[in-house]
Amino acid sequence: PASVIKDAGDGPDVTNGAEICATVRWREEPGFGITGGRGVGIVTKPGIGVALGEPAINPVPREMIRNCILEIVGERAGNGLHVEISVPRGEEIARKTLNARLGIVGGISILGTTGIVVPYSTEAYKASVSQSLDVARAAGCEEVVLTTGRRTERYAQREVNLPEEAFIQTGDFMGHALRECATRGIRKANIWAMIGKLAKIASGNFQTHVSNSQVDPHLLATISRRCGADAYVASEVQKANTARHALEIMSAAGITGAWDALCQLAADRCHAYVDGALAVTCLMVDFDGSILGRSTCE
Repeated sequence: PASVIKDAGDGPDVTNGAEICATVRWREEPGFGITGGRGVGIVTKPGIGVALGEPAINPVPREMIRNCILEIVGERAGNGLHVEISVPRGEEIARKTLNARLGIVGGISILGTTGIVVPYSTEAYKASVSQSLDVARAAGCEEVVLTTGRRTERYAQREVNLPEEAFIQTGDFMGHALRECATRGIRKANIWAMIGKLAKIASGNFQTHVSNSQVDPHLLATISRRCGADAYVASEVQKANTARHALEIMSAAGITGAWDALCQLAADRCHAYVDGALAVTCLMVDFDGSILGRSTCE
């Protein structure tokens, strides 16, 4: 038996500090076998790239483990080897992930492409979005719900009658999610967001992290004018500290038509972003989950 403590660097990884264990045994049958022990999840839904009923150890880590073992034992591997991977706290850690929705039960999944942690890698999050869409497609979903986080997802799940696999948390990677929907033949994407993220999308910013894009107050002020705001209200919107502040100003002034207008602009941007490959509905919710606006482009 051997184990290692995972160091996730600066990345926001719930498996940081987890103990990953490997137990290697000779076996009578020839060849190489790998199983998951305590804390490694079992695949129960298609779309992961691992057969149903198998431990959630993805193909690349499997090959890396195999090559590492064979490098050590050399020709003796012909006698047959068995490796069990376990994570003592895996089941506890898995509760902080989306594994259950992806059909990985009983523990975490063993992922990776290089075996090297890249600090704060956005590629890991994008990969999780892609894999979630694989699972949705494998479950037969042609319509999905793209949300910007857990809160908007909870709001959407209260209102939308779709399988749990259809709900995808995109974080700041809405553009990536839309492209991945298009390549997988998804027919419709419903985007649930609050005013800040939605305003960025309406401005054509599909990577919505604060370091990559800012809410454009001029856009919000322009929409408010189109929807009946007078010069004073539009000026106040222009000077708003945040998108939420702009929402409060327009709500107080009764400029509620602005929400459908903002949703329409965002939906049009998204539809154009994927060259019309799928219909897009944008829904704007407030901070309590009430739907304020909704528009579709198809």
